[in-house]
Amino acid sequence: MDLDPALAALRPLGGFFVLRTAVLRTAPGPAGAAGGPDPGRLPTLAETYARVTRDVHRDALTERVATVADRLGTPEPRVAASLAQQGLAARLWSVALGSAVLYGQSPDLDPCLLRWDPLAATPDDLYLTEARPRPGDAATLAATVLHGHLEPLGETLRARYGSAPGLLWGNAGSALAGAARELDRWARAHGRTDVAGRARVLTDEIFAHPLLRTTGTRNGTAFRRRSCCLYYRVPGGGVCGDCCFTRPPSSSPGAASG
Repeated sequence: MDLDPALAALRPLGGFFVLRTAVLRTAPGPAGAAGGPDPGRLPTLAETYARVTRDVHRDALTERVATVADRLGTPEPRVAASLAQQGLAARLWSVALGSAVLYGQSPDLDPCLLRWDPLAATPDDLYLTEARPRPGDAATLAATVLHGHLEPLGETLRARYGSAPGLLWGNAGSALAGAARELDRWARAHGRTDVAGRARVLTDEIFAHPLLRTTGTRNGTAFRRRSCCLYYRVPGGGVCGDCCFTRPPSSSPGAASG
């Protein structure tokens, strides 16, 4: 199946797999056609990742972390930063893996082509401005998501919030495992054993990458990470299903930083 400009094959998967494509307006305006923001006025992810040395006040990443903190009721920016990063990682892995499995290709997810609304909820946060087909092999997906996005994002988060590298790569592994699990569930529910098989092979190959190889242990679609995303520090939160802990650890500031 050829990659279509609207990425329509991803829509039945729902949730984190959906990626809206946008035609940017040349004329200024307050909102998009559906009443949302004009994608042309939103920052690209490339701009977002590059702001580690610039004024951080009200840039997209600061706004995203503040929005996550407000929604979860956490006073700790490092907790919100971790969960914001994991959410974006899940979006990227879902689109990349879902496209590779269903189309045999992946859209070019270059950070310069993705515009981001840091105040919006998933899946309304990302706009792809041009659907350029790229190969759907594991090496391309790893280069796109790990090197194109999560490495520069991680550098910014470490510099700004003191995020631990092990935590961030653990989030990346958890997000990939979650995307693969949801894709496998959908495939089996719809009798698409071919899709489930391709998803399994691709996920195995991506997890062999040095940046992900030691992030956790896998058994089928189950994943047990070796670090913690810090969700237990959210008021009313606990441990996630793939957490390295079976119950919340001590709430000391340095606990489970990864």
